[in-house]
Amino acid sequence: MKLLKFTIKIISYFLQALLIYLFFLIGSILRLRLSRIFFSNLFKNVGPVFKSKMIITKNLKYFSKNISNQDSKKIIENMWENYGKTFIEYIFLRKFRNNNDHIELVGLENLDNLIKRGKPVIFVSGHFANFELMSMEITKRNIKLATIYRPLNNFFLNPFMEYLRRKYVCADQIKKGINGVRDAINYIKKNYSVALMIDQRVSEGERVPFFKNPALTTTLPAQLSKKYNLSILPVFIERRGENFRIEFYESIKPSDYNNKLDLTLKLNEVIETMITKNPHEWIWTHNRWK
Repeated sequence: MKLLKFTIKIISYFLQALLIYLFFLIGSILRLRLSRIFFSNLFKNVGPVFKSKMIITKNLKYFSKNISNQDSKKIIENMWENYGKTFIEYIFLRKFRNNNDHIELVGLENLDNLIKRGKPVIFVSGHFANFELMSMEITKRNIKLATIYRPLNNFFLNPFMEYLRRKYVCADQIKKGINGVRDAINYIKKNYSVALMIDQRVSEGERVPFFKNPALTTTLPAQLSKKYNLSILPVFIERRGENFRIEFYESIKPSDYNNKLDLTLKLNEVIETMITKNPHEWIWTHNRWK
């Protein structure tokens, strides 16, 4: 039975990867503008078939108990469209890396003031718009950065995605997990800043209020910040038509908070403001309050 399940999983992963590589080939033929149109519509129509509508609806109710059906429908449609655009933009990361006309950077003084101190920084954000571009833009400014990421389960696809991230987003990648924590500490000791997404549920996290409801939340940025006295810099990205806008928020000082849970609560509140600002480009499919 175990062998059968494993065989089915291998076949399933292989077919999934084959389909995705086919999509990437189609995207390379269509080029960026047409690919965004094609895959945003594809994901909007096909995505709801594969992802639980119940989880998305539940998440939106946590976000706002009074959200109307019309607003909910619009947010979900826009989320899937953004999902499709972000998906196909992976094969255009080289274009984004070699150009700057697609991006607007706001709050650079908040970034520059921290970097001038010569100490590492902890960058935090969530899965908004094309979240990969945030680390890319930081490294473009010659900032030593290591990014924490979660490898894909599909081992036919993950090597290619890791290749794209290392080559065009950030050369130093840290796999999420216990070993990743040690790696992050080692990078900090080598004067590297660390970037990570903090908006998803983590089984090893603490239950911290998120939109007034307990949610398992990573305390890693708070722990690193308190232990090494590192400022935390929240970063927000959103689409502006065919382009993007990245905003570097004011830094958060660990000394302003009594412990890691107080600081983690503050970070959750920052993510809440980002989601509230643009709920149409956050990934609502993740079971955040499980």
